[in-house]
Amino acid sequence: MKRTTRFPLVLAAVFCLLVASCGCRATPRETPPAPREERPQEMRVAVYYVKMTEQDAYLVREVHTVPYMREVARAALEELIRGTPETPGAFRVLPHDTKIRSVKIADGLATVDFSREVLRANVGAAAEGLGIQSIVNSLTEFPTVSRVRFLVEGGLDERAKEWWGHMGLYGQPFTRNLDRVIEPAIWVTRPQPEAVVTSPLEVRGSAMVFEGTVYLRLVTAEGKKLAETYTTATAGAPARGEFAATLTFTPPRRGKGFVEVFWPSPKDGSELDMVRVPVQFAAP
Repeated sequence: MKRTTRFPLVLAAVFCLLVASCGCRATPRETPPAPREERPQEMRVAVYYVKMTEQDAYLVREVHTVPYMREVARAALEELIRGTPETPGAFRVLPHDTKIRSVKIADGLATVDFSREVLRANVGAAAEGLGIQSIVNSLTEFPTVSRVRFLVEGGLDERAKEWWGHMGLYGQPFTRNLDRVIEPAIWVTRPQPEAVVTSPLEVRGSAMVFEGTVYLRLVTAEGKKLAETYTTATAGAPARGEFAATLTFTPPRRGKGFVEVFWPSPKDGSELDMVRVPVQFAAP
């Protein structure tokens, strides 16, 4: 009788020891912390500068790589003020000591408040209107902005309304206008450089070319042609138009390539104003 009584007690003790020894398995594991999303170190912004020649004055569009900033509109303005134009003959209009007091965006309207140093620009009558348009076009690159207005030190006194003298702020807000953007002849807004692409691939951009005709091609890094087509922009030179086209292709087994956009010379068919956007192919 005594042995019978002890046996269940021994079993219970052994069970408890097993549970204790395997406690790490019985206890639910802690959920590992989610991997921290790394913030990009750099970003790309499109900015417009003024260029003057003996015959003309116009705008040029450049895409600059700048340090990452959550306020992308402010980043574009900072680059307009302090960046270095890459196009020969292009120059900044905003004085170097101009400060951006604030940038507020609501219902498509960007309100930029500059410090009073902005009024010191001295670029001549021909460049003043282009200078304003360079700021407006840079900000309206962002889909959340369709109109732009300016303040100086939080308001608009009579001196601020006169702005740079020949071109005042009486007609604001200002809207996007690419009519005087002469360089480059072609640019691509989609896909972005180094984007991972699949078929069908939509290509979008802007062109100021003869009869608005642009040719598009997708090639591998080794030069093998995967797809090609052509389309017509919404306007032909001397006007600027938007274009969009789709490239359908059989993806290679990874690797890199280029989207090439150009227009053919009416004289000899040579490929003019070629733009090459580097892309990556997704695994099939």
